[in-house]
Amino acid sequence: MNRLDTLMMSLQAIRSNKLRSSLTLVGIVLGVASIIAVMTAISVVQGTMEKEMSILGAQTFQVQKWPSGFTNDEQRRKAMRWPAVTLEEADAIREHVRSVDIVGAELWQFGLKVEYRDNEIEMATVCGGTPEYAQNNTHFVGYGRNISQMDVRAGRKVAVIGHAVAKQLYPFVDPIGRDIRIDGRKYEVIGVFDEKKSAFGSGYDSYLLIPVSTFVNTYGMRFPEGWERSVNITVHARTPELVDEAIFETRQVLRRMRGVPHGEEDNFTVFNSESSIAQFNQVTLGVKIGAFVIGTIALVVAGIGIMNIMLVSVTERTKEIGIRKSIGAAPRVILRQFLLEAIVLCNIGGVIGVVLGFAFGNALVKGVMSPSFEATVPIEWALIGLLFCTVVGVAFGMLPAVRASRLNPIDALRYE
Repeated sequence: MNRLDTLMMSLQAIRSNKLRSSLTLVGIVLGVASIIAVMTAISVVQGTMEKEMSILGAQTFQVQKWPSGFTNDEQRRKAMRWPAVTLEEADAIREHVRSVDIVGAELWQFGLKVEYRDNEIEMATVCGGTPEYAQNNTHFVGYGRNISQMDVRAGRKVAVIGHAVAKQLYPFVDPIGRDIRIDGRKYEVIGVFDEKKSAFGSGYDSYLLIPVSTFVNTYGMRFPEGWERSVNITVHARTPELVDEAIFETRQVLRRMRGVPHGEEDNFTVFNSESSIAQFNQVTLGVKIGAFVIGTIALVVAGIGIMNIMLVSVTERTKEIGIRKSIGAAPRVILRQFLLEAIVLCNIGGVIGVVLGFAFGNALVKGVMSPSFEATVPIEWALIGLLFCTVVGVAFGMLPAVRASRLNPIDALRYE
């Protein structure tokens, strides 16, 4: 018999014993589906996170007081003792770091009331920024104009508003040139940002940008509770190759200004999109390992079930094996047939598990977290799952296959 004949006989044996084959498939399907579902869910979240963490762009990094991303209480407490980042430090970076070409500064105020005639937003966010804000944060003005250096120098009361703000306050009119009241103060709308949605509910479209000088004149450099405001500085390197050099030079300038002794850690945070993504991947690594271990245990248990069912199958088919051997079937042919049955069963279960895992993983993220997440099909995990199924089929199908191939044909023919 050639290999194709052996494969066809294996498939025929699987079809002839539908109940036994179905019971065998259940464990494999559950094991593979559990791994693929978790990995798919993580891939969906990870892909969206990486996309949104890339808000700064490949050549931009940010300097701020507070740690970015996933932090613990100890890191937050340590940062509370650090001095605030200042506008003067942004000026120093702009003046002394030669590997950068764009340096922006931002201050934020939350929970403000914004109005236009009878329309209002109760909890709006206002950013006091420099003209570099749009480019460094990859959030560009869709129509109208951006704030300018003249707006900053003169402290003009002008505002660029988010797409959602324009839609809510000016549903039927062009907002450009019209007044808007921010916290009871009148500003002129000069531009509207492009729409930029977030799957995590971030307010990319729900804030307003005013000149940083106007922000400082209005709200000061201290919160009402007395805490000093800290500036977020965005820094754009001249080329992607100069990003590391720009970060190094920026750190040296800030350490000199802040009097940080040699050998002590920075009392400020520097991060870019790559570091944020790497931090997120590190956090999810443990979840991936845990899911893989749990799925592996499920597959091993399923493999033991396959081995037991295949051993029962060998017992049930002893007379068939004896007949085949008596008419010339070699032991290797018998071994190959039973081994192929185990491998085919495992891979059928693997394919079903992969499909179910993809569907459930995407549905879980979209249903529980947000429909805005983009569906993902991590092909590499599908291939790993199917490869693992093949290994399980070989490992746990070998004993029944060997036992079948070693049956004595005379004893097998007499078996009832």
